[in-house]
Amino acid sequence: MKIIDGSTFESRLFTVPPDVMASVRAIVEDVRRRGDSAITEYTEKFDRIRIEADDFRVDGEEMRRAFLNAPDSLKGALERSARRIAAFQDAQMPENVSLEVEEGVTIRAAFDPLESAGIYVPGGSAAYPSTVLMAAVPAKVAGVKRRALFTPPRREGGVPQNILAAAHLAEVDELYGIGGAQAISAMAYGTRTIRKVEKIVGPGNIYVTAAKMAVSQDVAVDMPAGPSEVLIYAESSARAEWIVADLVAQAEHDPRAKAMLVTTSRELAAEVSSKFNEACRSCERKEILQGSCNEALAIVVPDRQRGVDLINSIAPEHLQLVGSGAEEVASLIRNAGAVFVGDYAPVPLGDYAAGTNHVLPTMGWAKRASPLSVRDFLKWKEFIRCTEEGFRRIADDAMVLASSEGLPNHANAISLRLKEAGR
Repeated sequence: MKIIDGSTFESRLFTVPPDVMASVRAIVEDVRRRGDSAITEYTEKFDRIRIEADDFRVDGEEMRRAFLNAPDSLKGALERSARRIAAFQDAQMPENVSLEVEEGVTIRAAFDPLESAGIYVPGGSAAYPSTVLMAAVPAKVAGVKRRALFTPPRREGGVPQNILAAAHLAEVDELYGIGGAQAISAMAYGTRTIRKVEKIVGPGNIYVTAAKMAVSQDVAVDMPAGPSEVLIYAESSARAEWIVADLVAQAEHDPRAKAMLVTTSRELAAEVSSKFNEACRSCERKEILQGSCNEALAIVVPDRQRGVDLINSIAPEHLQLVGSGAEEVASLIRNAGAVFVGDYAPVPLGDYAAGTNHVLPTMGWAKRASPLSVRDFLKWKEFIRCTEEGFRRIADDAMVLASSEGLPNHANAISLRLKEAGR
């Protein structure tokens, strides 16, 4: 972990490297063109296992058995977490709106769920049943009719049992043992064995994020959601050991994960940096941590306001506020995916059990995007109803505006009705 001066530090926008984007576009286009055979080839190349098209999809009975055979502790944790997620999502469901803007003129907005959604759940070095719940439960609450989940297969074959168990609990309709850019392309364009979806959601590594960007002109996507980012803000009273543990917890996701400390205390920065470097050498998953630890930063700022300004400029995926002043700082934050306030609100609570969502905007997108929610799975249409008297009340405004834009036929569509009505 490097210690740097925050008084002159300029936040850098995290982006997809051009070489990664180019290679991903090639995979996406190849799968779009050749379909199932390309998926088989890329799965063998990247996941080290050959799977033919007839075996892409996991049978629903296999998901059911995985749930029934799961340890009671896992089943209980999944069920309780799913219940909290569902409750929070249900509370966010928007209501239809109806408003009489003038007497005789009523406008209305009505919400409908998407017909289908593709859910990406990362795999490879770890299995994430929590992500199944984070994406599939909001889609279910929204009323999406077809929820198709994609996740990388294990090298020894099949999908991890805890993923299958979570998929059964979340009532996923389809599950495919396919990962990476090839899965994103299959969701976007379809193949002989896979139907395309209307929207793709879910986190992933840099290649998955790049693939979502590549297909975004042809299918709706949620946001860049990976690699993981954590920024911890702390003043002098914070506990260095806890900060180190929390930084390592997110750094272990991916070699490209971003782990940052922003602090007003140079002494705390030095202590955290030393202990963090030691932890990265001794913790499990050292092969992952080697990359992310080398890029970790401890940024020393002159005062709290500079720290807040820096946080809002970076717009981190996860923002953790610890030690004294956490509540005051929280009230000043505009840009962050999820904010964890206080010493006893570490990021892993949100990752698993609190009920908030862990599919969050990365790469600075928290300035303009929000956590995954039911709203990502809804669309709405608007209705206008006018009585003749209501039409008369607003017709002149419509004609004036149409004429000001140089569109006489728009105005004519109004004036014809006024003449017919005897004006």
